[in-house]
Amino acid sequence: MQSATAPAQRKVPRPRADALRNRERIVTAAREMFVELGPDVPLDDIARRAGVGNATVYRHFPDREALVREVVCFVLDRTAEAAAEALAETGDAFGALERFVHVAADERVSALCPMIAGAFDQSHPDLVATRMRFEQLVDEVMERARQAGQLRDDVGYGDLMVAVAQLSRPPAGTACLSADRFLHRHLQLFLDGLRAPARSVLPGAAVTMEDLRQA
Repeated sequence: MQSATAPAQRKVPRPRADALRNRERIVTAAREMFVELGPDVPLDDIARRAGVGNATVYRHFPDREALVREVVCFVLDRTAEAAAEALAETGDAFGALERFVHVAADERVSALCPMIAGAFDQSHPDLVATRMRFEQLVDEVMERARQAGQLRDDVGYGDLMVAVAQLSRPPAGTACLSADRFLHRHLQLFLDGLRAPARSVLPGAAVTMEDLRQA
């Protein structure tokens, strides 16, 4: 029998399965439309693509800032998992780096994040924690290839991610998906330029994570 003075234990309700599915559909649709049309795409259009009502979108995300932040964290999390899988591989270190870069391009991680960088608070704890994990994992993937003598010494995290951003962003005047047939070809050309031993000396210094933040 429960003591009269002991507070009753309240269970925190878990989100219903349909609510979780709706949230995932909204985030997936928003990610696609932010890449294709930019961060100012109407939320009503996102709701239509997700196959949910407007009220469902606002129930999960009270404003655009909350949705944009969730999309960025979602993409960074998925790409960080690809980096973690690359680290878990025991074979060719540069091959693991290559596979990570191609996955990152498919996720549009670097094309998406700069596009919406000014759309919300960059110091939000959820974003900071996600970004730090992502950056650490990518840096570890690169360092392993460098230690194996397969990655040139004069490139840094910033060099890699800026190049992926530029190559995964569709050219002006073209549809987002129609440019994808060139994406992985051009990424591989770039990756071949990262291999050691290097055939040329790069101007300037390797771009770091801190350089990107200051820029």
